[in-house]
Amino acid sequence: MQLVFYFRAFNPNFTLQTKVMKIKQLLAGIIPVLDGDARKRHTAKAVLKGPIEHLGVLNVHRHDPNNVGDFYCAPHLYFPELHQSILDIGDMRKTSAKVRSDWAQAIRTHDLIIGGGGLLNLPHFKQQMALFEALGAHGKKTVLWGPGHNDPDWGQFKAPAKYQIDLSKFGMVGLRDYNAPGTWVPCVSCLHPIFDQEISQKHEYGVLMGKKSAQNKERQELLRDVPSSHNATDLNEMIQFIGACETLVTDSYHAMYWGLLMGRKVLVIPTTTKFLDFKYPVPITQFECFEQDLKKAVRYDGLLEECRTINRDFAQKVFDYLSIDRIKKS
Repeated sequence: MQLVFYFRAFNPNFTLQTKVMKIKQLLAGIIPVLDGDARKRHTAKAVLKGPIEHLGVLNVHRHDPNNVGDFYCAPHLYFPELHQSILDIGDMRKTSAKVRSDWAQAIRTHDLIIGGGGLLNLPHFKQQMALFEALGAHGKKTVLWGPGHNDPDWGQFKAPAKYQIDLSKFGMVGLRDYNAPGTWVPCVSCLHPIFDQEISQKHEYGVLMGKKSAQNKERQELLRDVPSSHNATDLNEMIQFIGACETLVTDSYHAMYWGLLMGRKVLVIPTTTKFLDFKYPVPITQFECFEQDLKKAVRYDGLLEECRTINRDFAQKVFDYLSIDRIKKS
């Protein structure tokens, strides 16, 4: 028997990381637990092959207690009619087969309120949103309540955004993106009573960082003499810090939003397109030069009540669509 060896030309871009990814993709077809995208595909198939039922309503969002904005942007927190019924959108790719099976069962048997948070045009949630679109086309009652686009390629953004899903396949659409089709529905977290308190200003300006920025050692050194915080604390600590600043500089969407709700002047440091489609524009800066841009910061009056009114009105329409009885206040 003659053995013939073939040698492939060296590819300098074929790094160890690339090799590992290729191996994972190969094995994913045999052992799906190894690859997150493969797990999502298997879960989506499990949802779509079963009967569509309407046994109640679930609020699907990124239920992450370690990210204050993600945690508090969900409608179920502010309307008792939703009975705190939640599902973490991230569970679609969990390594536990039981968690994925339970997730698929819950999605298949409930009507869905999806949002809020930056769930759209983000690769991490692309398959989940495609599944929800498909379910809407098959008769599932679906509501988009306050999500928005979140494309990391923010430098190329032009309004209106082009979405990776067909919004017309959803029963009701209320996005936090002002130029999107449908009703503008800013983040429902505006309904939290924490925004009713008065907080005294102590800092001329302060910086509130997102989780990744807060873990950046160079950035920490750059801001060592600046009042600063981050979005992995808790809601009260975040709001106290925002309120203490006359001007807030942030790369956190919800810190930007909450600063505006509280009547503070705000500058943003974009990380994705989510900052660029709010109804009231906020000037852009960068960590390295924000101090020279402080004079550009903006504030808007009356935003808290505007956002609360819009969400309450939208809630009534959602409850009518989903046949949810309102709970009368005593």
